[in-house]
Amino acid sequence: MDSLLSALFSSSAEEQYILDCMAYLMILMAACTFVSLLFLNVPYGRYASSTYGFPVNAKLAWFVQELPAFLLPICLLVWASSAKSSLLTNQLLIAMFLCHYTQRSLIYPFLIRGGKPTPFLSFVLAVVFCTYNSFMQIRYLSHYAEYPADWVTHPCFIAGSALWLLGWLTNLHSDHILRNLRRSGESGYKIPRGGMFEYVSGANFFGEITEWTGFALAGQSVHSAAFAIFTAVVLSSRAFAHHKWYLAKFEDYPKTRKALIPFLV
Repeated sequence: MDSLLSALFSSSAEEQYILDCMAYLMILMAACTFVSLLFLNVPYGRYASSTYGFPVNAKLAWFVQELPAFLLPICLLVWASSAKSSLLTNQLLIAMFLCHYTQRSLIYPFLIRGGKPTPFLSFVLAVVFCTYNSFMQIRYLSHYAEYPADWVTHPCFIAGSALWLLGWLTNLHSDHILRNLRRSGESGYKIPRGGMFEYVSGANFFGEITEWTGFALAGQSVHSAAFAIFTAVVLSSRAFAHHKWYLAKFEDYPKTRKALIPFLV
């Protein structure tokens, strides 16, 4: 794989420049997405329609669309090894990324109970994003990211790692609550309760945004920041859409519950 990448880029400086450009492009895309979501409905789950293509089975869609973010990093690490990937800080950041996507691609899809089909367009965009982002994150961390030898004891890394862990656990617990809303044989929607759902409608989204914000704080790179920004834009729109839907659907929906950020918004 190193030989293939070497054929694409004439020097390591050129490749790092390309990786930086990819990050800035992701930030630009986040801005464009933010504007577009002010006028368009989120095309997935309960808001999906045939406008965005034929439906893809939920389990299949989640498995396939998240898989590149697991397989591509493994390939980059195995067949394109670098001295940077043996450094502790780099290893820990790579482990955070892989920990999330191992669960997301190999475990989460098979725990889904039912689940609304994913529109084909949303499915394709998710595949593209996971491929694009995983290459950018892992290639940068394994070959170009440089940190002081004591960075793992720096307050930014410690706080970021703690935020990542808190967000990851919140995301897992919130998904568990959503999966168990209905007993066997039941149908229809219910109000999620427990955990962060006592404070926000989008508890799972809050968890994932917190997770990647922590990753960005620990990583201190434009690449991790771009990922956190893009995640915040997309998932916050889903959280607000869910909150609005819950309020309209259930008369007894907790009025003190916020959409995304506890006690604030």
